[in-house]
Amino acid sequence: MTIIEKIISAHSGGKPVKPGDIVDVFIDTRAARDFGGANVVKNLLDNGLTVADPAKTIFTFDCNPGGSDQKYAQNQHYCRQYAREKGIRIYDVDSGVGTHLAIDGGLAWPGSTFVSTDSHANIMGAIASFGQGMGDQDIAAAWAKGAVWFKVPASVKINLNGPRPAGVSAKDIVLNLLSIFGANKLLGYSVEIYGAETEKFSLDERITISSMGTEMGAILIIFPTTHSLLAELKKITGNDYPMITADAGAVYDQTFDIEFSKFVPMVAKPGHPEDDTAIDNVRNVKIDSGFIGSCTNGRIDDLRMAASVLKGRKVAPGVVLKIVPATDSIWNQALDEGLIKVFKDAGAMVSNAGCAGCAAGQVGQNGPGEVTISTGNRNFEGKQGKGFVYLASPAVVAASAVAGFITTPDQIPAKPAEFGNKAILKSAVKEKVKTSKPSVVEGRVWLIGKDNIDTDMIFHNRYLTITDIKEMGQYSFDNLKGYEDFAKKAKAGDIVMTGKNFGAGSSRQQAVDCFISLGVNCILAESYGAIYERNAINAAMPILTYKPEVIAELELKDGDSIRLNFETGDIVNLVNNKAGKVDKFYDAQMAIYRNGGLL
Repeated sequence: MTIIEKIISAHSGGKPVKPGDIVDVFIDTRAARDFGGANVVKNLLDNGLTVADPAKTIFTFDCNPGGSDQKYAQNQHYCRQYAREKGIRIYDVDSGVGTHLAIDGGLAWPGSTFVSTDSHANIMGAIASFGQGMGDQDIAAAWAKGAVWFKVPASVKINLNGPRPAGVSAKDIVLNLLSIFGANKLLGYSVEIYGAETEKFSLDERITISSMGTEMGAILIIFPTTHSLLAELKKITGNDYPMITADAGAVYDQTFDIEFSKFVPMVAKPGHPEDDTAIDNVRNVKIDSGFIGSCTNGRIDDLRMAASVLKGRKVAPGVVLKIVPATDSIWNQALDEGLIKVFKDAGAMVSNAGCAGCAAGQVGQNGPGEVTISTGNRNFEGKQGKGFVYLASPAVVAASAVAGFITTPDQIPAKPAEFGNKAILKSAVKEKVKTSKPSVVEGRVWLIGKDNIDTDMIFHNRYLTITDIKEMGQYSFDNLKGYEDFAKKAKAGDIVMTGKNFGAGSSRQQAVDCFISLGVNCILAESYGAIYERNAINAAMPILTYKPEVIAELELKDGDSIRLNFETGDIVNLVNNKAGKVDKFYDAQMAIYRNGGLL
C-alpha cells in the first residue's frame, strides 16, 4: 500500500484498502477554528449530538486572534462557552495557527489522522500524517462519532531528481511544482514526493510544500518520514514516533520524474497560485506592501530567512511590511534570537501569531489597487484583500520590501524606489447648487426618553468603514436597545427627541450622517456630547436643545407631529396645538446651516 492507504487502513479496522474504497476512518484529533467553529457547535446542538471524546477534540482561534471583528468575537465567545461546558481544549487567541500547533504539540504525528475546518489541514503530509480540511457538518460528525467516511484516493509519486539549485527555497519548490502541474492535474490524488534532496528537507520546508497541496488540487502532498525528521519532531514534542513509508510494492496511478536542478526562484502572479513565472519576468514591478507569514511561511526558518535580508536595512519609503509568526512559541523564539528587533528596526509591523491576511483575518490584507508581495498560499482575487497579490518566498518578500519593487536578495539597490507625486486619486467635486434651507420644519416625533445615548448606540463601530452616506441610514440606532428597527420604521421628515448628553463618545461623523441619510428633519435633546454637537452643526444637521418641562407643556406623546422654528425657537404640537419654546439656532449655527454645511 501507499502511505495514505496504510494510514487509512490502520484507522479503519486494519484491512487492506485500495483507491475507490469507501471506509469509516477513525480520527485521532478533531479540530474546529473560530472560522466555522460556531457552525460546528450549532450543527451538534441542532441535531441533538454530543462530543464523543473531548480529549481528542480541540478549538483553535487562529483566523482572527483577538476578535477584532465583531462576528469573530461573537463566534469565539460562543465556542468558549461550549468548550467550558464540554471540557474541550481551546488553543485561544494567544496560540497561533491550529495546524502548526497540532504538529508542534504532538496532536498530529506520523501515521495519525487529523481533521479541521481548515482547507490546509493537509499540511500534515509534511510529517506523513493524513490531514484533511472539512466543512462544518463533516467536523460535527467527527466530533460526535469519532470517525467519518472517506473514499480512498489514488496516489501518484513525484521523484525530484538531481541536485537542489542554489537559492531555491521551499516556496520556490512548490511554485515550480504548481507551474508544472497547475491547479487540477493532481486533483484528488495523494501525492508522495521522493528524491535524495527531499530527504534533507527540514520540517519547516516540508510544511511550506505540503501547505500548498490544496492549491494544486491534491488531497495532500505527503513526505515519507526520515530519521532526521523524527529527530526534529522529538526535539519539538519530546515524543518518539515510528517511521512511516510506503510498501516496496505500492501501486501508484502515475509516476513523474522531474529534474530538480532546473527549478528556479519563482513568483505567482496575481489571481492564481499556479500562474507562476521566473522572478526575472516580474522583477522591478513596483509594490505597495509586503507580507510574511501564514501557515505556509510563518515558521522560524522563514523568519530567519527574512531577517537575514532585513538586518541593517530599512523598508522602502511608502512601503508597508507586515510580519506574522505562525505560533506564539515561534514568536518567542524569534524574540529570543533577536529577529523581532531586526524586523522592528527595519520598519516592519509585527503582529501576534495567527493566520493573518487569509480569510479576512487579523492583519495583512490590502486595499483596492494595492500591489502586495506575500508569502501566503493563495492570491485569489479578494482572498487577501481587494488589491493585487504576488506570491513569493520570505527572502524575496523581504528583499522587495527593501527595494520597493519585486527583486531578489542579491539585487537590492543601494537606493530604494520611491513613489512619485503623480495624482492618482481623482476629485469627485461636482458643482453644488445651493438650495434654500427651511427655517421651519414639521415632522413626526420619536420620543426617546434616554440619557447618554452614545455614538456606538447611534452608529456602531463595526460600520465605521462605510464612507458613502447613502449606505449609513440603515444602521441608525441598530445598537440602541428597543430601537434596533428604527431605520426600517423611520420616515423622511421625522424628528428625534431625546434626553441629556446625546451623542456622547466617539468623534465619528457617521453618527450624524446616518440621520441625514434617512432624511430626519431635526434632533432635539436636553444636551449634546461636545464633539457630536460640532459635527451636527458643521454637517447642517438641525439640532436644538430644550428644557424637559417642554414635553409636559406640549402634552407631547411619541408619534405626535410638531412644528419647529429654528430662528425663533417656537415649537407647536400639531395634534393639540399646544405651544412652547426651545433654544433657537445661534448665529454661527444658522450661517453654517444656510451654507449647507461648514464646507
